[in-house]
Amino acid sequence: MQIENRVIELVEEKIADRPDLFIVSVRFLKNGVLEILLDGDNGIAIEDCVQVSRHVGFHLEEENVIDKAYRLEVSSPGIDSPLLLKRQFEKNIGRSIQMKMLDGTKKEGELLSVTDDSISIEEKVKEKGKKAVLVQADIPLDQIKETKVLISFK
Repeated sequence: MQIENRVIELVEEKIADRPDLFIVSVRFLKNGVLEILLDGDNGIAIEDCVQVSRHVGFHLEEENVIDKAYRLEVSSPGIDSPLLLKRQFEKNIGRSIQMKMLDGTKKEGELLSVTDDSISIEEKVKEKGKKAVLVQADIPLDQIKETKVLISFK
């Protein structure tokens, strides 16, 4: 955990002048990959990832933080990556999302709003023999196992 903490400090130092950027996760994987996932309120450019990679890589080498071979990867979460942070949910308000709930069920709908402990969606509810209606539902975050943005190619 000490390596990840130092990397987080280095990334925060590099993006301090960019309040639109934020860290999603930092993980040092067993296969020797040091993975840094960054995002931005309006997306993130490759150049931002390059700058962070150079800064972190330079300081890790200077300080000799990691004593074995490793590969540094700095990127944004993939389009099919689950949403992990409140800030990622906020960025996706107005988009369709799909959630796997802790009880095994799935929910889908348009993300309307986010609070510290819940999200609000508009979902289509269809009762047998009736027309589908749009219903607003507030869902506690602690009931959600995973949330992904649904990609539309329309």
